[in-house]
Amino acid sequence: MEDFNITEETIMQEPQKQPEEPKPKKAKNPMAKRVLSGAAILALGFGSGVGGAYCYNALNDDSTPVIQTSTATPTSTKTSSGLTYTQIAEKTMDSVVAIQTESKTTGSFMQDYITEGAGSGVIISKDGYIVTNHHVIDGASKVTVTLKNGKTYNAKYVGSDEQSDLAVIKIEADDLTPAVLGDSDQLSVGDTAVAIGNPLGTLGGTFTTGVISALDRELTIDGETMTLMQTNAAINPGNSGGGLFDANGNLIGIVNAKSSGESIEGLGFAIPINDAKTVIEELLENGYVTTRAKLGVSMVDVEDEMTAMRYGVSSLGVYIAQVENGTAADEAGLKVGDQIIQMDGEEIDSASEAKKIIHAHKAGDQLKMIVKRDGKEMTITLTLGNSGNTDTNQF
Repeated sequence: MEDFNITEETIMQEPQKQPEEPKPKKAKNPMAKRVLSGAAILALGFGSGVGGAYCYNALNDDSTPVIQTSTATPTSTKTSSGLTYTQIAEKTMDSVVAIQTESKTTGSFMQDYITEGAGSGVIISKDGYIVTNHHVIDGASKVTVTLKNGKTYNAKYVGSDEQSDLAVIKIEADDLTPAVLGDSDQLSVGDTAVAIGNPLGTLGGTFTTGVISALDRELTIDGETMTLMQTNAAINPGNSGGGLFDANGNLIGIVNAKSSGESIEGLGFAIPINDAKTVIEELLENGYVTTRAKLGVSMVDVEDEMTAMRYGVSSLGVYIAQVENGTAADEAGLKVGDQIIQMDGEEIDSASEAKKIIHAHKAGDQLKMIVKRDGKEMTITLTLGNSGNTDTNQF
């Protein structure tokens, strides 16, 4: 493997002649705009999503891979500069892989079942490091990677981060074509956006085009609040973990979600590469994000009487469903069945609100909580631990 550093690549192109200014034409009547109404945000990937802890397979040496970064400014589709779609495809297609996963579950009669899943990934180093989504590989017992040339490899786990929905895996291969990282902070609405991935889990290497539809969309997906870019490039199940590229063929985002609903199309989302870059570097070096705070509980929203009866509680609210041994919650005396009333002085109405407050802290910070147990409120102050590297999955 190569020593970790970020190199720069400037993409030079021959100037193109600008078309002559067309003569003014008579203005046409403007068309009425239609506004698309709400949609449910769903994370992609089939069969993935069991578990949520972390593991780290020690690498054979202490070095980390080279990630290439471009300084070229993203280019609007309204200008004549930038690469053609064919040139973008030639530059990027070999950098995106198809991912197949297998997860083992045990049924009620102690029988083992294998669940298959699919997603995409982006090569970030010549020696086989690949970034994908956490939810694509979460809970997997086996992960298989297929390159654009059809070669297939078994992948090893390197690291994962549930909060950012990012993960890194590795295959034993050399002389691969890594993606060149762009600058997502320089993007504007209307800039070219090209998505490449493995839609439906069977169509690896699919290339779809569009634009950046919006920046800084704050969305809550599976209880995690994320700030994402929006694109109208076609995104489908199986695209998760794939790449979103700009007009120069540089990686500007990791695809991770779409909006779904009746008659809804053209609403895909991606993690900005500038946000992803620091997480990827931590996963490469440590296997997890060292500053992530961890409380050590799983929570459930009790929103109706039926759910309250199922969990044996008498009122609606947010409850602790599980306490992990040895964590900050365990050491502070939190128990299964405690109702979370407040965190840091803020009323808690949902598990996602509680997670957002925890995520605003770093490991080692203090968290003040008010919980209700047996009808009595209790104030607990604890020191948050580190999310650490506790995934027991090996593949």
